[in-house]
Amino acid sequence: MSLDKKYSKEVKQILSKYPAEHKRSAVMPLLYLAQREEGYVNKEAIQDIARVLDMTETEVASIIGFYSLYHDKKAGKYRMQVCTDLPCALRGADEFLEKLCGNLGIQVGETTEDGLVTVEAVMCLAGCDRAPMFQTQGPDGIKYHEYMTVDRTMELIEALKGDEK
Repeated sequence: MSLDKKYSKEVKQILSKYPAEHKRSAVMPLLYLAQREEGYVNKEAIQDIARVLDMTETEVASIIGFYSLYHDKKAGKYRMQVCTDLPCALRGADEFLEKLCGNLGIQVGETTEDGLVTVEAVMCLAGCDRAPMFQTQGPDGIKYHEYMTVDRTMELIEALKGDEK
């Protein structure tokens, strides 16, 4: 079912906030709506949003690719996004990311075997002076974790596992 049919009321409400000649401005709220249920925006939703807003699929997909809050692939229940921008790298982010993935038995971009955590490298989470740092995106929203160590991060992941039980 298309996005505008499945969420008819919400799509109309979002579009009503923008003048008709600027409806393309609704792309980000529509992307958020599209990924709300499964944690990512599938190909059909990209097509629907492009159609509703008179945009190309490439234009919609480029927004997903640019922002770290939109995703075009299914992932773990929690996305752990580690900032690896230059200032964070200078404070040990690259080494942190490598050791974290090693402890989890995955590579950057992969999901743990239990489907709980996907680890991603992202650019600039605006906490350069508090690196290594990452944000988690999950059912409980977005949370920032600063001055992290691999041990503290593994404790956090264990706590998330405990919450699952």
